[in-house]
Amino acid sequence: MPPTDASTDAEADPAPHQGEAADDTLDLELPDELVALFGDSPAGPGGSGPDRLGSGGPVGSGLCGPGADSAPSGSGLAAPEPLPDDVAQQWAGTDLLPRSGSAARRARPVVDDLLDSPGGWAPVTTPLGVFQLVPVRLERDLALLTQWMNDPAVAAFWDLAGPASVTAAHLRNQLDGDGRSVPCVGVLDGTPMSYWEIYRADLDPLARHYPARPHDTGLHLLIGGVADRGRGVGTTLLRAVADLVIDNRPNCPRVIAEPDLRNTPSVSAFLSAGFRFHAEVDLPDKRAALMVRDRALRNLL
Repeated sequence: MPPTDASTDAEADPAPHQGEAADDTLDLELPDELVALFGDSPAGPGGSGPDRLGSGGPVGSGLCGPGADSAPSGSGLAAPEPLPDDVAQQWAGTDLLPRSGSAARRARPVVDDLLDSPGGWAPVTTPLGVFQLVPVRLERDLALLTQWMNDPAVAAFWDLAGPASVTAAHLRNQLDGDGRSVPCVGVLDGTPMSYWEIYRADLDPLARHYPARPHDTGLHLLIGGVADRGRGVGTTLLRAVADLVIDNRPNCPRVIAEPDLRNTPSVSAFLSAGFRFHAEVDLPDKRAALMVRDRALRNLL
């Protein structure tokens, strides 16, 4: 069940529909240069593309099943599923610790500055273990991500099932882009087990559908292993990654997500992770629940 305060808040202050401002939003006119960014660019990972975080991929793909948010911290969750031998070899010996100083700045593209370089964010300790975001490398990660995208529970919302070329095209759109979205593998205790997209919601087509604030940061995710789904893993990692964004992006006022409104387990997981249900928005491919985690409220929810 979602937290009582979140449910009460939703009933006492009905969420505005698309185009209606809310008390805690800043109704901004997008500058011309940002509008130009949206004009001819391919659909980004936010509102105008397939259902990513929405709830799809991440939370509705079986990542968090009914009651997932009730799993107690530190409970005896199943060990991560063993990786296929070829994938395990690709990850063997991978240096997961972030670099520091000038070496880190030289190693990361300048465009990463739009998101304050998620690849350099330090690992965090969660009730499930040590978690870290590691930027995607096609030569290392494509086979594993393709396998996840072809899981029927994931494919239903991410719409990226098919040969490796389909997943590769989706990843290259971000890797070769201007830095508005950074694809990462989520690594738990050394094992890759989830896929994340950290993106600038205020520079994404999603910003056309809600009153965006400068530096709003969006999340998309999916949990790859079936054993990791429906056990509260999604809720725990959503909170951890939202905290990572807030801690590493000092100008970011809010973390944003837009799960499909019909995906009750997804919305519940976000609520349990400290997000608020803010509004219903009509996106090109779905009616979404706009979920918001405020910097100012991070220690209260």
